[in-house]
Amino acid sequence: MEFRNNSRLSRYELVDGETVVAVAQYVDRPDAIEIPHTEVLPELRGKGLGAELVRQTLDAVRASGKSVVPRCWYVADFINANPSYADLVAA
Repeated sequence: MEFRNNSRLSRYELVDGETVVAVAQYVDRPDAIEIPHTEVLPELRGKGLGAELVRQTLDAVRASGKSVVPRCWYVADFINANPSYADLVAA
C-alpha cells in the first residue's frame, strides 16, 4: 500500500496499485488540518485499512507542524484509542 497526499482533491489516500482503497478528506487551515470524512472501499472494510490510513494521516499532520480537528467519528475514535496522538488535537 502506498500512502499519498492528493492535494488537488484535498485528501490523503491509501493506494493499492492503481486503485485508491481508502481516503481521508481534509480541509487545510492555517494552523490545523480538519478531517471531516474517511472512507474505505466497502469490499475491503474490516482489514485494518482505515486504521492504517488514519495513522499515516496523523503522522503527516504531525510532520507538518499543524494540529488536527477530527470531525470524522472514526478519526476521533482512533485518537481516543491511541493516546500518543492526543497532543495533535486542536484546542
